[in-house]
Amino acid sequence: MSEFLKVLLNIRSLRAALRELSLEQVKEAHEKIEMIYLERLEVAEKEQAAQAERQQKLAEFQAMLAQAGIDPTELVGSTPTAAAATKTKRAPRPPKYRYVENGVEKTWTGQGRTPKFLVQQLEQGRQLDDFLI
Repeated sequence: MSEFLKVLLNIRSLRAALRELSLEQVKEAHEKIEMIYLERLEVAEKEQAAQAERQQKLAEFQAMLAQAGIDPTELVGSTPTAAAATKTKRAPRPPKYRYVENGVEKTWTGQGRTPKFLVQQLEQGRQLDDFLI
C-alpha cells in the first residue's frame, strides 16, 4: 500500500500513472476521490461540532458549580487524582545476606541476580545460610 500512497501523493508520479488512463477513467477516479473527500469532511465536521458542544456543556457546568459555590473536586469524591494515581516508590528491602569480599563488607537483599562472590562461594560448597544476617 505504501507504493500506492507514494504515487498518489506525488504529483509527478500521479501524472505519469494517470497518463495511461483514458479521460473517462480519470474523470471516474476524480468523482470517486471527491466523494470520499466529502464523506471524510462531513465526518470531521461532525466530530468538531460534537467536541465544541462538549466544551460548551463543560463550561456551562463549571459556571453553575462556581455560582453555587461548589468545588468540582467535591463531586468526584474519593477517586484518586492523577497525582495520586502515579506509582509510589516502595521502600528499599533490608539486606538479608552479608559477606566480605576483598576486605570490604557487602550485603545482598536476596532479590535479583546473585553477586559473583556468593556464586563462587556456593560453587565451592558453602551454603547460602552461612551468609544470613
